[in-house]
Formats: sequence, C-alpha cells, structure tokens
Amino acid sequence: MATKHLEDFRVGEQIQTQGRTVDISDVTLFAGLTGDTYPLHTNEEYAKGTMFGTRIAHGPLTFSIAIGQVAQHGWYADAIVALLECRSLKALGPVKPGDTITVRATVRDVVKEKPKYGELHVEYDVINQREESVMKFDWIMLAHRKTEETR
Repeated sequence: MATKHLEDFRVGEQIQTQGRTVDISDVTLFAGLTGDTYPLHTNEEYAKGTMFGTRIAHGPLTFSIAIGQVAQHGWYADAIVALLECRSLKALGPVKPGDTITVRATVRDVVKEKPKYGELHVEYDVINQREESVMKFDWIMLAHRKTEETR
C-alpha cells in the first residue's frame, strides 16, 4: 500500500535536486550503451570544429540524469505507479563535460478523474551551474489515489 498519494501533491509545489556533475565518462558510457556514437559526443577533434567547441552530452543522457535526480530526491516516494507521457521536451542549451546540473521540478496539474489512480503533471527544468535552463519537459505520471483506509 502506498504511503504517499496524488492528493499529497499541490499545484505549484516545487523541489530542487542536488547538483550532479556530468563528466566525459558519462558521455562515453552512454554512447556505448545506446549505440549513439555521433562524433559530437565521441570525437573531441570533430567536436572542436563545431559551435560547441568540445564534446557535449547527448540530449537523452541529460534527460535520463534529470529523471534520476528527481527519483533520488525522494519527492515522489511510492506515489507513482507508471509513466504515462513526456511532453514538450526541449533541449535549450548544451551540457558539456564538467557542467553540474540540477532539476527544478514543479507540479503543474493534479488530475483526479478516476477513483483508484490519477495523473500527476510535473514540469522539469534542468539548470546548469550558471543558472541557465538547458532542458525543459513535462512529465505525466500515473499516481495512487487515497482510498477510504488512507483518508
């Protein structure tokens, strides 16, 4: 039985995660894991000739780290049943090796249409050490609702 429920979240509620520094080994391991060996991520000489001037993290790597940062924060506890949807993913800036990212997660909607489960809509804003937004997306999850026993 869940100890945290959809009803425990409030629109506008926000948390900020601890920072996590992305290093070159993260980028290299992600390239190997996914097979995404595009030279912008795996070839320093190639990357030097791009607008970024160096290798950058894959967008999906930044996304994955952000999801993990909020999970490790413990904010959701055991309220979440499953992912329903990711909306409006925008890569707003590069994440370079050595950058430290944090996530500001904000509840945007709490949908209580069904008796057992509801939807929790959370906006993720991934921020680097210079307070620049590097990625934003909306994460929609299925969450436990309170029952008669837990009200």
